[in-house]
Amino acid sequence: MTTFAEPSISAIPAAGPTPAHAADLLTRLRAAFAAHPGRPAVHAADGSLDFAALDRRTAALAAALRASGVRRGDRVGIHLARTADLPVALLATWRAGAAYVPLDPAYPAERIAFMAADARLTAVVSTDAAPPVPDGVPVLRPDADAPAGHPESDSETAEFTPHPLDSAYVIYTSGSTGRPKGVEVPHGAVAGLAAALELSGAYRPEPGVVAWNASVSFDASVQQWIRICRGDTLVVIDDTRRAEPTRLARLLTEHGVTDLDLTPSHWQLLREALAGARVPRLFMGGEPVPERTWRELADGGYDALNLYGPTECTVDAITTQITGPGPHLGEPLPGVRAYLLDDRLAPVTDAGAVGELYLAGPGLAHGYPGHPGLTAGRFVVDPFGPEPGARMYRTGDQARRSADGLLEYVGRVDRQVKLRGFRIELGEVEHALSTVAGVAAAAVTVYEAAPGDHRMAGYVTGAVRPAALLAELRRTLPAHLVPSTVTVLDVLPLTPNGKVDHRALPAPVADAAAHEAAGEVRPVAEAGLDQQIAEVWRTVLGVPSVEPTDDFLSLGGHSLAALRIVHLLRRKLNVELQLRHLLDAADLAEFTAAVRRAAEAAPAAARPSLTARREAVR
Repeated sequence: MTTFAEPSISAIPAAGPTPAHAADLLTRLRAAFAAHPGRPAVHAADGSLDFAALDRRTAALAAALRASGVRRGDRVGIHLARTADLPVALLATWRAGAAYVPLDPAYPAERIAFMAADARLTAVVSTDAAPPVPDGVPVLRPDADAPAGHPESDSETAEFTPHPLDSAYVIYTSGSTGRPKGVEVPHGAVAGLAAALELSGAYRPEPGVVAWNASVSFDASVQQWIRICRGDTLVVIDDTRRAEPTRLARLLTEHGVTDLDLTPSHWQLLREALAGARVPRLFMGGEPVPERTWRELADGGYDALNLYGPTECTVDAITTQITGPGPHLGEPLPGVRAYLLDDRLAPVTDAGAVGELYLAGPGLAHGYPGHPGLTAGRFVVDPFGPEPGARMYRTGDQARRSADGLLEYVGRVDRQVKLRGFRIELGEVEHALSTVAGVAAAAVTVYEAAPGDHRMAGYVTGAVRPAALLAELRRTLPAHLVPSTVTVLDVLPLTPNGKVDHRALPAPVADAAAHEAAGEVRPVAEAGLDQQIAEVWRTVLGVPSVEPTDDFLSLGGHSLAALRIVHLLRRKLNVELQLRHLLDAADLAEFTAAVRRAAEAAPAAARPSLTARREAVR
């Protein structure tokens, strides 16, 4: 019989008091309604709500959901853009006794349809008349109310108080089998998250003004939007302002935002726009903080936190202030048990020795609905738990203790990656590639196009054209799951045991999709403004050359690359560009024309001379 040694301090003990029996968030929300009815609850591009208005709107929609047949334990799809309707729909779903399932309208219809069917939704909240959900599922508008005379239209209907084990939400993550998988998180875990962040000092005792930056489809959004339940004001950042650093900085200042959650990649684009302004407390997560960013924040005296945690452990499990010698994870939040174990589940105690992180405590998800085998494989028995039957989650993340005792992230034990804050199973992308007609075999890896700019590269064999292949992937996958490049090979390299040797894959052909027309002659960009814009594209996208008819996406462009291009050109050319100028352009030539029009529209005094622009590029 195997016996387990108790984890020592090197195995990462729980930190501080435990948020036991944390008050459920609906109870806390009702207290906020009663205590501060006139306090701003939500600011969004389409309007604002105080807590009294939020109470009325969420109660009305909850009644409408119940009238449509929603009952305790059901699941409601939320298919809404980033407007004031979004927090209304989430809270109304909870008040109706159901769990919410985010259905991002930006996702391809095929993926939304799969998630809606897999989650077995009872209803959907959407402003679209016919969202891509199964036939027969009622669709309610976010301003709906129960029909007059219906029992649920009575405002005195008893309020729902969730049990800690009642499901709060199901969020879909990338799946290694080729399909996204849902993660079901209970109310007790969400209430515990809020309490733990309060006990740790991450949430201040007084009400704050919180920017909601993350997509509702990603778990980082949870620790942002639930702040409204403790009486904080929520500022919903719409997609347009989120993509424009200057406008986002103005929004943060306008509303006096005190807390901003973002990835390190997003900070690099926003930092200059915030120069000279009061910078909110930064909640940084979604990807490892690079050494350079850590030093900038630590040495610059920023109030910044590094947060670590998988979706399966309710967003955040380990945190630390961004201070000290270099990047590290920190210590567990109150109530979290964290272990650093070897492959025999024995504690790893030596400094510098690498182990796998396991997390336990009340923040664990229920598992993956409809996938009991997968759930059992990741949520395993905790041999160090306080009572028999306790579970722990195998994160797949490797870590070690430094000589100074700091917990440092090392890497993954599998092929899951984090790119620009998105959790991606490379196997899902490979599966999507392999299902496209004409593809015989597929492989996907990650490469560094420029320092700090990591991207996915696809490799296939078969009679296929990269441009057509990428177009098909964009039709079926969210943008963050589409490789930046696809390279066609005669054969995929194999290891001696016959598996794909990902380390032996060649450097990606960065411009294969855009330059695949054999023998095509393209004009060279003219000197001056055109050449400067082309050089910015080439540098940011990490390609050897660009031509006027190249398009941004086919060169491996993504949202953060688009932000970098617009930001650089604004600074170098002193031109007021918007992200839409780039994303709406069919190719480099069309984008260059848009830049030229913007430059001509600018006041003459604001436009640098051509010589000055050339010097700026140098």
